[in-house]
This record gives sequence, C-alpha cells and structure tokens, in this order.
Amino acid sequence: MIDINLPAVLAEVEAVFAQYQQALVRNDIAVLDMLFWNSPHTLRYGAGENLYGYEAIREFRKGRPAVNLEREITATSITSFGQDFAVTNVEFKRAGSDRVGRQSQTWVRMPEGWRVVSAHVSLMN
Repeated sequence: MIDINLPAVLAEVEAVFAQYQQALVRNDIAVLDMLFWNSPHTLRYGAGENLYGYEAIREFRKGRPAVNLEREITATSITSFGQDFAVTNVEFKRAGSDRVGRQSQTWVRMPEGWRVVSAHVSLMN
C-alpha cells in the first residue's frame, strides 16, 4: 500500500509549488528552469505549443512575452504518493478573460530536489 499525502511530503510539494507559482507570475526564468527536470524526457504541453525536452521548454520561456502573467487561482489540488512523487492541478482565470485555464504538473523528487517532469496547460472555451 502506498502512502497518500504524508504530511511532511505534502508540505514540501506545497512549498515548491508555491515557489513555482510565484516565479511564473514574476517571469523568474531562472527559478522556472531550476524547477523543471533537466532531461530530454521532460515535456510541457502548453495552450499553443508542445515542448519535448528541457531545452525546448527553456527556449520557449526565453522567447515568451512577459506580459499578462498574473492570474487568479480558483481551485487547487495537490496529491503526493509515497515519498517521491506528486501531482498538482490548478484552475485559473486571467484578468479580462472569462476563459478558465487549467495547469497540471507531475513532480518527482530527484537528488537535487523536487522537479516537474511533465506539465500541461490548457484553456477551456
């Protein structure tokens, strides 16, 4: 049987997830890059792009306009499984838009700390 939401693990994931969210709205590319697993196996499906590998994700961030990044998170779900695996999901809205955004991430504890190994961002119509 696997332990779900061990308090210490859940607290770690919540903290690193908050760090990611803060870096996202501030366009802190160095922190965003650090929090993704540096591997060709990492992927990010965005609202308008499919990015395969850490380098592709990094290049996307460097070229993305740093405007309208603020968002209101309207729902959050974080679940950890055992000591080294977690998933995070949020729904969000951006100012001036009625569209609901969704973000999901798969986090794995690596030797260097918690890292996103897979992410998906989409907008509902």
